[in-house]
Amino acid sequence: MLVFAREKLVFLSVPKTGTTAWQAALEPLATMMVRDPPELKHAPVFRYNRFFRPMLEKFVGEGLTVLAVMREPVDWLGSWYRYRQRDFLVGRPTSTQGISFDDFVQAYAKGNPPAFANVGSQAKFLEPQRNGTAATHLFRYEDQAGLRRFLEERLGAVIETDRRNASPAMALELSAGTAEKLRRKCAGEFELYDSIGENGAYTPPPPLS
Repeated sequence: MLVFAREKLVFLSVPKTGTTAWQAALEPLATMMVRDPPELKHAPVFRYNRFFRPMLEKFVGEGLTVLAVMREPVDWLGSWYRYRQRDFLVGRPTSTQGISFDDFVQAYAKGNPPAFANVGSQAKFLEPQRNGTAATHLFRYEDQAGLRRFLEERLGAVIETDRRNASPAMALELSAGTAEKLRRKCAGEFELYDSIGENGAYTPPPPLS
């Protein structure tokens, strides 16, 4: 998570959306950057609302812009799958070696997925809170040019990024049945992604009661 006090901007770090590269590029411009632990580096909206928002509104001011990036749901799962193929995870419950991508997605779509497919939810990460706290700008991962324009205009600086923490490339395919099951079981992920407009515009869904 990155905070820019003067610009009243907060950049939340959704896992597997390229935010490591953005953090490296934006660190010199940031007032505060949360690196560790992962639970704080990747603080979702509910954790930001509970722990960070009160402090920032007290010392920075209200009306903070909250920025985040969302990846197309199948592509996001593919990034997790590829990341968990890495050798350092071999023998651990989270490893996906020896498991097909189709089986990984089938497991993810279960109500209680096994460890190797327990990677969370982008929709849950970005879920608005009952007090109205929500991401105010949401960019598609694929719209790197739009995100760059927004940040450069807001921060008044030219920003250069390098690819960081990229998962190994590999061809991934889903059967028609698995793709349909994912869209049915995880409809909220696709609905949120489809709701994102140009220049980070989107209307947050109403918070759950």
